[in-house]
Amino acid sequence: MRPSLWSAHPQTLGLLVGTLDTVLDSTSKVAPYRILHHTPDSQVYWSIACGVTKEEIVQHWEWLQQNIMRTLSVFDSSEDITSFVQGKIRGLIAEEGKTSLVLEEDPEKFREALLRFEKWFELPPMEKLVTYYSCSYWRGKVPCQGWLYLSTNFLCFYSYLLGAEVKLIISWDEVWRLEKTSNVILTESIHVLAHGEDHYFSMLMHLNETFVIMEQLADYSVKRLFDKESFQREPALGLEAHAKSEQFRTFFRLPKEENLLEVHESFLWVPFSHFNTLGKICLSENYLCFASQDGSQCHVIIPMREAIRGECQSLINHFEDNPEDVTLMVGQKDSSKAVSTEALMTVFHPQDVENLEPKMLKEKMKEQSWNIHFSEYGRGTSMFFTRKTRDLIVRGVPEALRGELWMLFSGAVNDMATHPGYYSDLVEQSLGTSTLATDEIERDLHRSLPEHPAFQSDTGISALRRVLTAYAYRNPKIGYCQAMNILTSVLLLYAKEEEAFWLLVAVCERMLPDYFNRRIIGALVDQAVFEDLIRENLPQLVEHMTDLSFFSSVSLSWFLTLFISVLPIESAVNVVDCFFYDGIKAILQLGLTVLDYNLGALISCQDDAEAVTILNKFFDSVTNKDSPLPSTVQQASAGNNDRASHPKVDISELIREAYEKYGNIRTEEVESSRKRNKLHVIQTLEDTTKQNVIRVVTQEVQFSASHLDSIYNLFKRQHFLCCYWTMKSPALLHHDPSLAYLEQYQLGFQQFSTLFSLLEPWAFCTSKSTLSLWVFRLIDENQDGLVNFKEFCFALGELPRSLGSFTNKLKFLFKLHLPPGRGKVDLQAYLKQWQNEILRKEETIKDLPRINQSQFIQFSKTLYNIFHGDPEEESLYRAVAHVTSLLLRMEEVGRRLQEPTSPSGSTKSADTVAAATAEEELSAGKASTSPGSSGSRNSPDAGVDLTETQWSFSFEQVLASLLNEPTIVRFFERPVDVHTKLGQARVSQLKLKANK
Repeated sequence: MRPSLWSAHPQTLGLLVGTLDTVLDSTSKVAPYRILHHTPDSQVYWSIACGVTKEEIVQHWEWLQQNIMRTLSVFDSSEDITSFVQGKIRGLIAEEGKTSLVLEEDPEKFREALLRFEKWFELPPMEKLVTYYSCSYWRGKVPCQGWLYLSTNFLCFYSYLLGAEVKLIISWDEVWRLEKTSNVILTESIHVLAHGEDHYFSMLMHLNETFVIMEQLADYSVKRLFDKESFQREPALGLEAHAKSEQFRTFFRLPKEENLLEVHESFLWVPFSHFNTLGKICLSENYLCFASQDGSQCHVIIPMREAIRGECQSLINHFEDNPEDVTLMVGQKDSSKAVSTEALMTVFHPQDVENLEPKMLKEKMKEQSWNIHFSEYGRGTSMFFTRKTRDLIVRGVPEALRGELWMLFSGAVNDMATHPGYYSDLVEQSLGTSTLATDEIERDLHRSLPEHPAFQSDTGISALRRVLTAYAYRNPKIGYCQAMNILTSVLLLYAKEEEAFWLLVAVCERMLPDYFNRRIIGALVDQAVFEDLIRENLPQLVEHMTDLSFFSSVSLSWFLTLFISVLPIESAVNVVDCFFYDGIKAILQLGLTVLDYNLGALISCQDDAEAVTILNKFFDSVTNKDSPLPSTVQQASAGNNDRASHPKVDISELIREAYEKYGNIRTEEVESSRKRNKLHVIQTLEDTTKQNVIRVVTQEVQFSASHLDSIYNLFKRQHFLCCYWTMKSPALLHHDPSLAYLEQYQLGFQQFSTLFSLLEPWAFCTSKSTLSLWVFRLIDENQDGLVNFKEFCFALGELPRSLGSFTNKLKFLFKLHLPPGRGKVDLQAYLKQWQNEILRKEETIKDLPRINQSQFIQFSKTLYNIFHGDPEEESLYRAVAHVTSLLLRMEEVGRRLQEPTSPSGSTKSADTVAAATAEEELSAGKASTSPGSSGSRNSPDAGVDLTETQWSFSFEQVLASLLNEPTIVRFFERPVDVHTKLGQARVSQLKLKANK
């Protein structure tokens, strides 16, 4: 059978391509000859081939006749032909792209690109370049032609054209939005939103490939914001393979250990339809899977453990030798599972109809329909999944088969089969453990379906406790979250205890990723997807309610509990049926249907409270007329239905309507929308965290909110810079997004010292490293080797020439030279200390201990160091010398007055020698200000022998003396341009890391 129209004709019109490549590259013109494919009754023409000359296009036509058109005779409809041709041509393009990519991956060229990357961007040598492309960066309406470099942690662009240099470095974890866009100027471009700025990149070739890699790198990076384990996975290697394996596992609901090894195009002989279905065979370590071309017509999963020995290997060898001529035959390992249609017709006799209630009769009819389906399509792990399977799901799953089908559709059946004894071991190991998760589980046990008889006895409660505790023990990263108890309760109604555990694993770790954590990121992402679908499918509602965040807040429980928390239990289980078969797509469809059903009422409501009332009344009115549950259960779960005035709505009809109206939503589109919205959701959460931290810190430091915002960005970036390239850094080892806002990002000493050197107010201090260490020790009050953002800002605010008062700055310097705190404190002591800090009064200068002679000498040396390079350096030195001399002599006089009985001669001699020695040491400190001369904060040999002269000074004495020196006061009160300092720090931060 030939297509309706195959034609070759000259093409005279050119296409406007929004990139400078088109102007500069003479080979980028549109080919004058093309072969088009047209389906009858369609306005769309598909471009199949193109050629520069007539001879070239004729060669393409001959190849199509030999390799494509002969195969078209097996198809029955024009739509199937179009689908096949599209798939075949796309496959050829993909294969050609792989070949060209391999040819372009010249090691020498890549090495040259790597050298340019290192030279232009000055990133640390540990940063790995993934790939690079020629592209245009659009600044307004003017393109800058240059090179785009994609590395593991950064998006970089460089251009040097007509004397103008353009350099751009964006960290992947700072990207808010990443999408493909088009406008009047650009036919297609990649849009990146970071730091509130929009960036557009366009290219003549490889745009889709570039976008996919950018999407994968950005997704990997934002995962690290809430998952520390992501740092240990290397993104530079196997990006494409990882993405394909992820899609493979998601589509076939396979364990996370499975990786896609091979993909082969093939035909599957479908015995129940007696025709070949075009699709692909996918192989992993333990599974052989097939999916038809559109994915919905038919797919099947064959675990190797259930395959007859030798058959799988023979099949693999066969399609490796004959990749275009494969027939996949599926058989049942256990023949006892197959049931003949004749036997099914006698499941119950016509005379039994009179003895059955209508609901039980419908239930028996459902069971019979499913048994017929099993006889035609198989039963168990190797069952064919077809459109008819979905039709039966929509009509409702019989109670007797619900547990079995949930296990099958979710893939939990494979998890349990490959982990025998795992659950019982977990239960034994978790027995008697006491954690925060187990405390929360105990609190919520009796709130889980309390109206259901199964959970009104210790048997049901104990089973629920074991499943939740075992899962918390298995996955401490999730532990226990609210809504897990409600979901697990429903699972236990239809599955055995071990099956319920594996179903919970499938939901939490595979079907609803990132839902059940402290920040419910996965649920929030799906809320954003839901909002996009509302805009697309319910424009009337969008016109009336411009702020769709209301629906996100209302529908959050729909997603977290799969509608179990808002629907009667006998209706909610039908929704769970659809969820286990179609995943989150089923919940999105039903959510749209609920809003559509109540569209008129929602449009006419005046406020959010009225809209909530409308939806609550609707859910109260939903019933399941086919449910065979005992009347006591239905009455209990219907609780508030007596007050509902809404007409009754049958759940089966509601689900059927959802599939009819919104069944065209494709899983691929949902996943794409998830990726697009995930960046924005996570960055919004991060921004909320930042605002909460700034709100707390603002009350205790004198920086403005805008300056704190910039300091926070620098602090957070410094945290991640050390995590990028140092797997054992203290900051990474203690990185825990579940901690309080202030503790989520912390710096160890090396990271603190690097950032501190960029922001400290003195420019020429010769002992920065020593001062950094002293500052770090002072602000690290709990002695855990880490400082948080609040502590860092406190240190910056109290430094000389910062925003604090003269007294506070001097007090901070004074405290730097006091002995360090006493060892590390435990968590309870730290919490108690934190509580006391809230209640205690502000520290006064009288509370400070006295500083001894050795510490005072070091204090004076520090003043010499920070004055170095100042325009008034000599005046400042003389002022310090005058103050120290005065203080030493005052102390000498004080000691004489306190020792009237001592021989005056000997006392005078000793004190005079001590004072002279101290002054000499200070002079030496002025002359030599290297870090090595700083010594220990409390070293015995830093001054004179302390056993002979125990001199000390109070802070009040030091303050009073320094206040009499206008030069010193001016230095401390001289303002710093904080905005400029922060801008310089941001530019230098990456360079400093690279130099180190």
